[in-house]
Amino acid sequence: MPEGQIRKAISGFYYVEDDGEIIRCKGRGVFRKRGVHPLVGDVVTYVPDGENDATITVVHERKNELIRPPISNVDQALLVFSIVEPAFSHHLLDRFLVVIESFGIKPVICLTKKDLATDTELMKVVEIATYYEEIGYKVINTFIGDEELPAILGPIMKEKTTVLAGQSGVGKSTLLNTVLPSLGLKTGEISTALGRGKHTTRHVELLEVAGGLVADTPGFSSLEFDHIDKEELADYFIEMNEASSGCKFRGCLHLKEPKCAVKEKVEDGEILRHRYTNYLHFLQEITERKPRYEKND
Repeated sequence: MPEGQIRKAISGFYYVEDDGEIIRCKGRGVFRKRGVHPLVGDVVTYVPDGENDATITVVHERKNELIRPPISNVDQALLVFSIVEPAFSHHLLDRFLVVIESFGIKPVICLTKKDLATDTELMKVVEIATYYEEIGYKVINTFIGDEELPAILGPIMKEKTTVLAGQSGVGKSTLLNTVLPSLGLKTGEISTALGRGKHTTRHVELLEVAGGLVADTPGFSSLEFDHIDKEELADYFIEMNEASSGCKFRGCLHLKEPKCAVKEKVEDGEILRHRYTNYLHFLQEITERKPRYEKND
């Protein structure tokens, strides 16, 4: 049976790539009864049932899946954050990092709009970004010139499936449009290809860029923690996860427990206080919402 990957889903059809060819497919009729919902990114088995169409018969196991946007088998997320307009938010960045990592997706932090920032604004963000690099995150600057951007992002995107995420206005579209010349598209064609027209329904699509796949998506509309238990939240804060092995009590939530290694490192300045503050905010949110989640589950 032939296999391929769903690259686009729109109007009830799935466009499956198989060895350079795109096959338009429908899902099996029993999928809906069985609660099977094919997603862009899925590896599928299909059966040709006509000259141009085919039917997806099997959706293979996923390594991860997102609901909003609906996509699966993602390797990494390019988290695009501007220094100004809108102002850089470490709270939102940490929220993205927790959600992204909870799905087993590697985050890459991307900073934009250096040219619009004052020296003070730039210095503040660079200082924070340096800390994130020190604890293990990859941080790239996309403001050093458009002509160099493909060379910077190319190695990062090669042989990976990447999604872009970030606030509206941070430069995600500009970033993607700068790298897209590798597709051989002109500027006017890019807008059409990405479905960005005013009257065009947005859909998720995987585009071949720099030897990898980039998801053009409507963006992350959900940054909730409903799927995360309070006991595992610290797992998604790299430096806290490492420090927690030194806590006296197993399952320490790093709140009021005595001899908490995480709190000690916060006091010593080894863990940035804003990271710990964000952790506390997220923990409170999970604690307050979890009963409603369990009840619905």
